[in-house]
Order: sequence, then structure tokens, then C-alpha cells
Amino acid sequence: MSAGTEKWSDLATRMGSGAGMVVLGLWGVWAGGHIFHVMVALICGLMIWELSAMLRASGKVSVQLGALAGAATLLAIYLPPGFALPILLATALVGFGQLKDFRVIYMVFAVMVVLAGYGMMSVRDDLGFNWMLWMVLVVVATDVVGYFAGRLIGGPKFWPRVSPKKTWAGTAFGWLGAAVVGASFMANTGAGVQLIGVSIAVSMASQMGDIAESAIKRRVGVKDSSNLIPGHGGLLDRFDGMLGAAVFLLIIGGPLIGSPLALR
Repeated sequence: MSAGTEKWSDLATRMGSGAGMVVLGLWGVWAGGHIFHVMVALICGLMIWELSAMLRASGKVSVQLGALAGAATLLAIYLPPGFALPILLATALVGFGQLKDFRVIYMVFAVMVVLAGYGMMSVRDDLGFNWMLWMVLVVVATDVVGYFAGRLIGGPKFWPRVSPKKTWAGTAFGWLGAAVVGASFMANTGAGVQLIGVSIAVSMASQMGDIAESAIKRRVGVKDSSNLIPGHGGLLDRFDGMLGAAVFLLIIGGPLIGSPLALR
């Protein structure tokens, strides 16, 4: 197989799996409410299962931690934030006590997973369908535009020791894709021009989530977080960017509501 053919060898599988995830995800985002909450909680639980398995927890412990994280994420969205946050953080501390290896890595990334799930549900509940769709499209544009630009343009690698396929060209074009999404939503919602900058920042946050997950895999010596999704690996491999974006919006969302993001 030539180098050019090998570079695109996974494209068909990735596109098929990606299309299925997009359809299911858009349905969940459109439905909102309890359906979206359950979907997000299930994804978070599976990601914690993948994470703990990668970090060499036993099969039983991985299942227990995944179930705990999913249940905590679902419960948290129905509680006031003051009660929701300790429940979410407790899932990371429980895992810290159960694992024998890589405890700090687990604790930090588990916090990121459950807070991201809580953040996504909060964006959908508080800001509505349009702005949840905006966040998803920013992350997807960052990933898709970066994927094609990186393979078509090539050039210097972003961090070859951790993520050998990522290039600076793909990274920068990912920002451009996010800016286009932001400009489109600005034109159609009446949001301020700051939305373009916020979209680029969300794109950067999604790339940080991607880099963090790649670093963990490199540290523990695995290629994929699991084999749940053909062509993509596991849910952590697919949603690592969404984790970074959702946590970022959870942190800075308050000051932005009523400014560049508000529909009213």
C-alpha cells in the first residue's frame, strides 16, 4: 500500500461511524430534556469505564466506576449546583481510592469527564438547542477541517512524541473552521462579533482535550481507549475534544450569557 493510500485508509470507516454518531447526537440534542440527560450520562459512564480500564483497573472496578459516574452525572443535573458539584467530584475521589496505578491521572481526567457532561447538559438546558448545536459544530468543524488539512497539507508536527499525526496546519485550519461556524451563527442569530473569537477559543479548548487524551494513551501505552466505535476507537477518542469544549464553556459560560451567546 502506498503512503498516500495508507494515509486515507481509515476514511471510509471513520465517515460511516461518524455519520451514525452525528445522526444519533443531533437527535439527542434536538430532543433535549430527560432524553439528552440520559444520553450524556450514559456516554460519561462509558468514558469513565474506558478511562479506568486504560489505567489498568480490574474489569469489575472499571464497570463500577463507570456506573457510578453515569449515575452521578444524571443525578447532578436535577440538583442545585451547590449539591451537584460535590456529587460529581466524589466520583473521581472514589476511583482514586480504587485504582492501584495512575491514580492522579484518573482523578484529573475523571473530573474533566463528569464536569464536561454537566456542562453539556447545562448548555442545552439553559441556552437551548441552537447554542448546543453551535458548540457541537465548532468541535466537529475543528476535528474534520483539521483532519483533512493535516493530511492534505502536512508540514511540521504539532507534538510528534504524543500525537504523531497532528500537524500545525491541521491545528490552525481547525481554528479557521470554528471561526466560520461562529460567523455563520453570528449572522443568523444576531450575536455579536465576539462570537467568532469565542468559537476559536472553544476550538482551542477542544484541541486541548484531544491532546490530553492522547498524552494519557501514550503514557499507558495504548492506541485507542477501547474498540467501541469502528474507525474511531472508543468514546474517549471521539469525544475528547467535546470534553475540553464543554468544560471551557462551563467555566466561562456565566459571563458570556447575555453577551455574545444570548439569543434574547
